[in-house]
Amino acid sequence: MAASASLPLTCPSPLSHPSGIVSPSASPFFRRSRALTTRDRALTTTEKAFSAREKRTHLCVHAQSRANPDKPDADANIVLRLAWYGAEALGNIVAVFNPKPPESLPESGADTMQGPLTRENVVEAVKDDYVKAYFVTGNVSTGIYEENCEFADPAGSFKSLKRFKTNCSNFGSLLEKSDVKLTKSEEFNEKFVAYWRFSCVLKFPWRPVLSSTGFTEYYFQPESGKICRHVENWDVPKMALLGQVFKSNPGLRS
Repeated sequence: MAASASLPLTCPSPLSHPSGIVSPSASPFFRRSRALTTRDRALTTTEKAFSAREKRTHLCVHAQSRANPDKPDADANIVLRLAWYGAEALGNIVAVFNPKPPESLPESGADTMQGPLTRENVVEAVKDDYVKAYFVTGNVSTGIYEENCEFADPAGSFKSLKRFKTNCSNFGSLLEKSDVKLTKSEEFNEKFVAYWRFSCVLKFPWRPVLSSTGFTEYYFQPESGKICRHVENWDVPKMALLGQVFKSNPGLRS
Protein backbone atom coordinates (compact mmCIF):
# COMPACT_ATOMS: atom_id res chain seq x y z
CA MET A 1 0.00 0.00 0.00
CA ALA A 2 2.85 2.34 0.77
CA ALA A 3 4.38 1.61 -2.59
CA SER A 4 1.05 2.27 -4.25
CA ALA A 5 0.69 5.51 -2.43
CA SER A 6 4.03 6.72 -3.75
CA LEU A 7 2.92 6.38 -7.39
CA PRO A 8 1.94 9.62 -9.16
CA LEU A 9 -1.80 10.15 -9.32
CA THR A 10 -1.68 11.18 -13.06
CA CYS A 11 0.31 9.95 -16.01
CA PRO A 12 2.33 12.43 -17.93
CA SER A 13 0.54 13.61 -21.10
CA PRO A 14 2.10 12.44 -24.34
CA LEU A 15 1.70 16.03 -25.53
CA SER A 16 3.77 17.40 -22.70
CA HIS A 17 7.12 18.92 -23.50
CA PRO A 18 10.04 17.68 -21.42
CA SER A 19 10.02 21.05 -19.76
CA GLY A 20 6.45 20.46 -18.74
CA ILE A 21 4.97 22.95 -21.31
CA VAL A 22 2.52 21.50 -23.82
CA SER A 23 3.61 22.08 -27.46
CA PRO A 24 0.79 23.72 -29.50
CA SER A 25 2.04 22.12 -32.73
CA ALA A 26 1.57 18.68 -31.17
CA SER A 27 -2.13 19.38 -30.51
CA PRO A 28 -4.53 17.42 -32.73
CA PHE A 29 -6.68 20.55 -32.93
CA PHE A 30 -3.70 22.57 -34.14
CA ARG A 31 -2.81 20.00 -36.78
CA ARG A 32 -6.42 19.96 -38.02
CA SER A 33 -6.55 23.75 -38.07
CA ARG A 34 -3.27 23.93 -40.00
CA ALA A 35 -4.61 21.39 -42.54
CA LEU A 36 -7.74 23.52 -43.00
CA THR A 37 -5.65 26.66 -43.48
CA THR A 38 -3.51 24.94 -46.12
CA ARG A 39 -6.63 23.73 -47.95
CA ASP A 40 -8.18 27.20 -47.79
CA ARG A 41 -5.02 28.68 -49.29
CA ALA A 42 -5.15 26.12 -52.09
CA LEU A 43 -8.80 26.94 -52.73
CA THR A 44 -8.06 30.65 -52.68
CA THR A 45 -5.25 30.19 -55.21
CA THR A 46 -7.54 28.12 -57.44
CA GLU A 47 -10.31 30.67 -57.18
CA LYS A 48 -7.91 33.46 -58.09
CA ALA A 49 -6.67 31.50 -61.10
CA PHE A 50 -10.25 30.76 -62.20
CA SER A 51 -11.24 34.40 -61.68
CA ALA A 52 -8.27 35.58 -63.75
CA ARG A 53 -9.10 33.10 -66.53
CA GLU A 54 -12.77 34.12 -66.44
CA LYS A 55 -11.77 37.78 -66.64
CA ARG A 56 -9.50 37.12 -69.62
CA THR A 57 -12.32 35.23 -71.35
CA HIS A 58 -14.74 38.07 -70.67
CA LEU A 59 -12.27 40.61 -72.05
CA CYS A 60 -11.75 38.51 -75.18
CA VAL A 61 -15.49 38.18 -75.77
CA HIS A 62 -15.97 41.88 -75.11
CA ALA A 63 -13.16 42.75 -77.51
CA GLN A 64 -14.67 40.53 -80.21
CA SER A 65 -18.10 42.06 -79.71
CA ARG A 66 -16.58 45.52 -80.00
CA ALA A 67 -14.65 44.51 -83.10
CA ASN A 68 -17.88 43.24 -84.75
CA PRO A 69 -20.71 45.25 -83.16
CA ASP A 70 -22.91 45.22 -86.28
CA LYS A 71 -22.22 41.72 -87.59
CA PRO A 72 -25.89 40.62 -87.64
CA ASP A 73 -26.79 43.86 -89.39
CA ALA A 74 -23.89 43.39 -91.81
CA ASP A 75 -25.14 39.91 -92.68
CA ALA A 76 -28.61 41.34 -93.29
CA ASN A 77 -27.09 43.99 -95.56
CA ILE A 78 -25.38 41.31 -97.66
CA VAL A 79 -28.63 39.37 -98.09
CA LEU A 80 -30.56 42.53 -98.91
CA ARG A 81 -27.95 43.69 -101.39
CA LEU A 82 -28.00 40.34 -103.19
CA ALA A 83 -31.79 40.56 -103.36
CA TRP A 84 -31.53 44.12 -104.68
CA TYR A 85 -29.11 43.15 -107.45
CA GLY A 86 -31.30 40.16 -108.26
CA ALA A 87 -34.34 42.41 -108.61
CA GLU A 88 -32.38 44.79 -110.82
CA ALA A 89 -31.27 41.91 -113.06
CA LEU A 90 -34.81 40.54 -113.23
CA GLY A 91 -36.13 43.96 -114.20
CA ASN A 92 -33.56 44.23 -116.99
CA ILE A 93 -34.52 40.78 -118.33
CA VAL A 94 -38.22 41.64 -118.29
CA ALA A 95 -37.48 44.91 -120.09
CA VAL A 96 -35.72 43.02 -122.88
CA PHE A 97 -38.59 40.62 -123.54
CA ASN A 98 -41.40 43.04 -122.74
CA PRO A 99 -40.24 46.54 -123.67
CA LYS A 100 -42.41 49.42 -122.57
CA PRO A 101 -43.79 51.79 -125.23
CA PRO A 102 -42.25 55.28 -125.41
CA GLU A 103 -43.63 57.58 -122.79
CA SER A 104 -46.35 59.86 -124.07
CA LEU A 105 -46.24 62.18 -121.05
CA PRO A 106 -44.76 65.63 -121.77
CA GLU A 107 -41.53 66.67 -120.14
CA SER A 108 -41.79 68.85 -117.07
CA GLY A 109 -40.53 72.41 -117.13
CA ALA A 110 -37.57 71.37 -115.00
CA ASP A 111 -36.41 68.99 -117.77
CA THR A 112 -36.00 71.80 -120.28
CA MET A 113 -34.50 74.44 -117.97
CA GLN A 114 -30.96 75.59 -118.52
CA GLY A 115 -28.51 76.94 -115.96
CA PRO A 116 -28.90 76.99 -112.18
CA LEU A 117 -32.31 76.11 -110.77
CA THR A 118 -34.03 77.86 -107.92
CA ARG A 119 -34.96 75.94 -104.78
CA GLU A 120 -38.63 76.50 -105.60
CA ASN A 121 -38.22 74.98 -109.10
CA VAL A 122 -36.63 71.82 -107.74
CA VAL A 123 -39.06 71.31 -104.84
CA GLU A 124 -42.10 71.75 -107.05
CA ALA A 125 -40.67 69.33 -109.62
CA VAL A 126 -40.08 66.70 -106.90
CA LYS A 127 -43.66 67.05 -105.67
CA ASP A 128 -44.89 66.72 -109.24
CA ASP A 129 -42.84 63.53 -109.65
CA TYR A 130 -44.77 61.97 -106.77
CA VAL A 131 -48.00 62.68 -108.63
CA LYS A 132 -46.46 60.77 -111.56
CA ALA A 133 -45.41 57.93 -109.18
CA TYR A 134 -41.83 58.18 -110.40
CA PHE A 135 -40.80 55.36 -108.02
CA VAL A 136 -42.46 52.82 -110.30
CA THR A 137 -42.86 54.61 -113.63
CA GLY A 138 -39.39 56.04 -114.14
CA ASN A 139 -41.11 59.26 -115.20
CA VAL A 140 -38.73 61.44 -113.22
CA SER A 141 -37.83 65.09 -113.83
CA THR A 142 -34.25 64.46 -114.91
CA GLY A 143 -33.47 68.16 -115.27
CA ILE A 144 -33.44 68.69 -111.50
CA TYR A 145 -30.74 66.03 -110.91
CA GLU A 146 -26.99 66.05 -111.45
CA GLU A 147 -25.95 63.38 -113.95
CA ASN A 148 -23.69 61.77 -111.34
CA CYS A 149 -26.27 62.10 -108.56
CA GLU A 150 -25.93 59.46 -105.85
CA PHE A 151 -29.00 57.26 -105.34
CA ALA A 152 -29.01 55.34 -102.07
CA ASP A 153 -31.36 53.17 -100.05
CA PRO A 154 -30.87 50.60 -97.26
CA ALA A 155 -29.80 47.99 -99.84
CA GLY A 156 -27.01 49.93 -101.54
CA SER A 157 -26.10 52.97 -103.61
CA PHE A 158 -24.79 54.02 -107.01
CA LYS A 159 -24.15 57.21 -108.99
CA SER A 160 -26.06 57.32 -112.28
CA LEU A 161 -29.23 59.21 -113.12
CA LYS A 162 -29.80 57.03 -116.18
CA ARG A 163 -29.50 53.82 -114.16
CA PHE A 164 -31.94 55.13 -111.55
CA LYS A 165 -34.52 56.05 -114.18
CA THR A 166 -34.15 52.62 -115.83
CA ASN A 167 -34.45 50.77 -112.51
CA CYS A 168 -37.63 52.64 -111.57
CA SER A 169 -39.18 51.87 -114.95
CA ASN A 170 -38.17 48.20 -114.81
CA PHE A 171 -39.45 47.85 -111.25
CA GLY A 172 -42.82 49.15 -112.39
CA SER A 173 -42.99 46.40 -115.04
CA LEU A 174 -42.86 43.80 -112.22
CA LEU A 175 -45.94 45.23 -110.52
CA GLU A 176 -49.57 44.33 -110.97
CA LYS A 177 -50.68 47.50 -109.20
CA SER A 178 -49.11 50.13 -106.99
CA ASP A 179 -49.87 53.21 -104.96
CA VAL A 180 -47.46 56.04 -104.03
CA LYS A 181 -48.55 58.98 -101.94
CA LEU A 182 -46.62 62.02 -100.71
CA THR A 183 -47.83 62.55 -97.14
CA LYS A 184 -45.63 65.38 -95.86
CA SER A 185 -42.57 67.45 -96.79
CA GLU A 186 -39.97 69.58 -95.02
CA GLU A 187 -37.29 71.98 -96.23
CA PHE A 188 -33.88 72.50 -94.65
CA ASN A 189 -30.83 74.52 -95.64
CA GLU A 190 -29.08 71.71 -97.48
CA LYS A 191 -31.95 69.37 -98.36
CA PHE A 192 -35.63 68.75 -99.01
CA VAL A 193 -37.32 65.81 -97.24
CA ALA A 194 -40.41 64.07 -98.63
CA TYR A 195 -42.39 61.58 -96.50
CA TRP A 196 -44.30 58.94 -98.43
CA ARG A 197 -46.49 55.84 -98.24
CA PHE A 198 -46.00 53.06 -100.76
CA SER A 199 -47.71 49.74 -101.48
CA CYS A 200 -47.76 47.39 -104.45
CA VAL A 201 -48.62 43.88 -105.60
CA LEU A 202 -45.91 41.98 -107.49
CA LYS A 203 -46.72 39.90 -110.56
CA PHE A 204 -45.30 36.74 -108.98
CA PRO A 205 -47.61 33.68 -108.86
CA TRP A 206 -48.25 34.15 -105.12
CA ARG A 207 -48.93 37.89 -105.64
CA PRO A 208 -46.93 39.21 -102.66
CA VAL A 209 -47.82 42.62 -101.26
CA LEU A 210 -45.05 45.12 -100.47
CA SER A 211 -45.97 47.94 -98.13
CA SER A 212 -43.95 50.56 -96.31
CA THR A 213 -43.80 54.15 -95.21
CA GLY A 214 -40.62 56.16 -95.26
CA PHE A 215 -38.95 59.34 -96.39
CA THR A 216 -36.53 60.46 -99.09
CA GLU A 217 -33.85 63.11 -98.62
CA TYR A 218 -32.97 65.28 -101.62
CA TYR A 219 -29.64 67.06 -101.11
CA PHE A 220 -28.90 70.17 -103.16
CA GLN A 221 -25.68 70.90 -105.00
CA PRO A 222 -24.81 74.49 -103.92
CA GLU A 223 -23.55 75.76 -107.31
CA SER A 224 -26.16 74.33 -109.67
CA GLY A 225 -29.05 74.08 -107.25
CA LYS A 226 -29.77 70.56 -108.57
CA ILE A 227 -30.14 67.39 -106.52
CA CYS A 228 -26.80 65.64 -105.94
CA ARG A 229 -27.97 62.96 -103.46
CA HIS A 230 -31.26 61.03 -103.36
CA VAL A 231 -31.43 58.94 -100.14
CA GLU A 232 -34.38 56.64 -99.40
CA ASN A 233 -35.17 55.60 -95.83
CA TRP A 234 -37.70 52.87 -95.04
CA ASP A 235 -39.66 52.59 -91.81
CA VAL A 236 -39.97 48.81 -92.21
CA PRO A 237 -36.89 46.81 -91.07
CA LYS A 238 -34.74 45.61 -93.95
CA MET A 239 -35.27 41.88 -93.55
CA ALA A 240 -38.98 42.35 -92.82
CA LEU A 241 -39.38 44.19 -96.13
CA LEU A 242 -37.53 41.42 -97.95
CA GLY A 243 -39.69 38.85 -96.18
CA GLN A 244 -42.80 40.45 -97.69
CA VAL A 245 -41.62 39.29 -101.13
CA PHE A 246 -41.91 35.63 -100.10
CA LYS A 247 -45.21 35.97 -98.24
CA SER A 248 -48.31 34.80 -100.10
CA ASN A 249 -51.06 37.35 -100.67
CA PRO A 250 -53.86 36.64 -98.16
CA GLY A 251 -56.39 37.51 -100.83
CA LEU A 252 -55.45 34.39 -102.82
CA ARG A 253 -56.60 32.01 -100.06
CA SER A 254 -60.28 32.64 -100.58
